[in-house]
Amino acid sequence: MPARRRPPGPPDTGPEAWLDAVGAAAAKEARAPLELLSDYLPLLADAAVAGRRPEPWELDAVRELGRRAAAEGVGARRAVDLYLSAAWRLWRALPVDGRSSDPEKVRRSAEAVLRCVDDAVGALVAGHQAERQDLIRHEESLRREFVDDLLRGDADVAQMVLRAEPFGIDLGKSHRVAIAGLRDADGDVGRSAILLERAVVDRFGDRDVLVATKDGRVVVVVPSRPPSPGPAEPELGAVLQAELARLDPARRWRVAAGRPFPGAYGVARSYEEAREALEFAERLDPEADVVGSRELLVYRLLGRDQAAIIDLVRDVLGPLEAVRGGPEPLLQTLYQYFAAGEVATEAARRLHVSVRTVTYRLARIRQLTGYSVAQPQDRFALQAAVLGARLLDWPARELPVEV
Repeated sequence: MPARRRPPGPPDTGPEAWLDAVGAAAAKEARAPLELLSDYLPLLADAAVAGRRPEPWELDAVRELGRRAAAEGVGARRAVDLYLSAAWRLWRALPVDGRSSDPEKVRRSAEAVLRCVDDAVGALVAGHQAERQDLIRHEESLRREFVDDLLRGDADVAQMVLRAEPFGIDLGKSHRVAIAGLRDADGDVGRSAILLERAVVDRFGDRDVLVATKDGRVVVVVPSRPPSPGPAEPELGAVLQAELARLDPARRWRVAAGRPFPGAYGVARSYEEAREALEFAERLDPEADVVGSRELLVYRLLGRDQAAIIDLVRDVLGPLEAVRGGPEPLLQTLYQYFAAGEVATEAARRLHVSVRTVTYRLARIRQLTGYSVAQPQDRFALQAAVLGARLLDWPARELPVEV
């Protein structure tokens, strides 16, 4: 790389003193580091004195200064202000032996300086943008890794606490997690996550709040607030559902929320509850827009021992397969009967049949299975078996022979 020639200066101040003064004044006014002018001022001086345009390798050096400015947190606008300020100060401070009384030479010198400023500022901004993009990609990578480790719950706790600080998350507190998933076809949820983050910050503050995307869904982490006197606040799931409907009305969402838990592992536990609630709701109640983990605790309990629930469904409800047309009508009758609080009239209304049809079907179930909804122990077994059948999607799917 050729050595850069410094322009001459007054003998009593040294060859670089006037450039140093220009740089110091410009840096002070722009409130930017003086080092960002290191490779730029000699280019300006050469353009003003000799009319020389910068070489490509010299502009590469300025481009690196742009990257340095971005890495040090100096905004692009402030960096450009620094360079423009240095340009007019240098023109005004040119040493006497570098000036000319020939108007044509002055015009050519001014043109050279302007072209140098144009080239240098372009290189500066290009370097600044490149570094900012690298920083954004790095921050996004760190954010994704942090979110994955936080929601998985198996990372080192001490390290997680340190990594959480830049994101404003205090893992010593209790948090709750909600998940929002599209009910229709799969699609990009990135834009919705950005819009929802603004709404969540407005409602819950910018501390201990995290909005991210994972597995094609939007994940929201918010602090758990202690109960306060007065009217109860809406549930987290309902709040997010309302915001999504307002921000992105063209798409339908289903939101599930976990319970609040303390500590780093508490976030992962609440996330797991919300994830299971969302998956259960997709299978058990396709029309539900908002589901909570408390509503599905029984399903979670049943789902933990799949072998037992398969045996229960097969032994209790298996005889219903002998019915002409399949067991589905009898299963629906049982489900709606229990959902209606064991009131036959309400169950009939939900099924759009007569009360006599409901009572006939319940009697038929007793005849086939030996279990009666009138007996407490039988009623529990029937209800658990019906819930298990919905979890297993039976009879639409065959029951596994072995688990």
